[in-house]
Amino acid sequence: MSERNVRWGVLGCAGIAVRSVIPGIRASRTGEVAAIASRDAAKAKETAEKLGIPKSYGSYEELLADPEIDAVYIPLPNHLHKPWTIRAAQAGKHVLCEKPIALDAAEAEEMALACREAGVVLAEAFMYRYHPRYDRIKDIIRSGEIGDIRGMHGVFSFNNAGDSKNIRYKAEWGGGSVYDVGCYPISAARYLLGREPIAATANALFSPDHGGVDMMASGLVEFGDGLSLTFDCSMWAAGRNTLEVLGTEGRIEVPHAFVHPPGKGGFIVETRAAGRREEPADDVNQYALQADDFAAVMRGEPQRFAPDDAVANMRVVDAVLKSARERVRVEL
Repeated sequence: MSERNVRWGVLGCAGIAVRSVIPGIRASRTGEVAAIASRDAAKAKETAEKLGIPKSYGSYEELLADPEIDAVYIPLPNHLHKPWTIRAAQAGKHVLCEKPIALDAAEAEEMALACREAGVVLAEAFMYRYHPRYDRIKDIIRSGEIGDIRGMHGVFSFNNAGDSKNIRYKAEWGGGSVYDVGCYPISAARYLLGREPIAATANALFSPDHGGVDMMASGLVEFGDGLSLTFDCSMWAAGRNTLEVLGTEGRIEVPHAFVHPPGKGGFIVETRAAGRREEPADDVNQYALQADDFAAVMRGEPQRFAPDDAVANMRVVDAVLKSARERVRVEL
């Protein structure tokens, strides 16, 4: 690794990589995209030429063998996260893996162990939490300004049901709305509340026209002492991505909680004592901040969101999916 830049390789030409993560790495202070790989060499070459990436490879193995690559970003379908994370670790590459990090908590633990044994950094790509507004929201909660927290509600939905060949609709590949977007409010609640859930209950619409995956899910995640997250997520509903934190003396509303248009990263605080105010947020690139944080960890700084956090989030995702499939309350 050079003194300044982390040399990134990207395993796959997924839309999230092309549209968001690669531009984010380039906008970061510390990263450069040095190579991209695909199982289709022509596709990799075309993507590299389009984006100005110096090298392209026709296999993931070739990229992992490149000694000039320091870290890899893995945006592959969910069922491929574990094998390619482990192979990357064995090749000595640090790994930023797209969310959800794995198909279940057991896989996530295997990935964390492999990276720990190889001495490389592993992080789950929840870009939203690197935005400074989340630290600000957490500070407001800790200050007591909105009183004791009574609950949280998070939603993340979009409608892509017409795209019948989408990989999100392959159950064996880790498809479904909980994996794709429900993991966000679950992660946010755990982070902002600073504690782990004790149980989960969920109901879901499993669509036979979409590979039997959950196209819509609604859930209750219990944190104990009467405190819960309620959430819904969907790949077959109108688009929303919002978060509300409700306290005894006020509330916090995040209108664009996980992805936000330019200039729309602020949030609202409303209290009984002071009324309503808008908290502006810097117009930052969450993906760039994620890349810079990853680089800092590679250079020895403490990791804010270690692999143990990813394992813990997957335990909740596991419980939510089990509850939806079996129609039972699942204790954690």
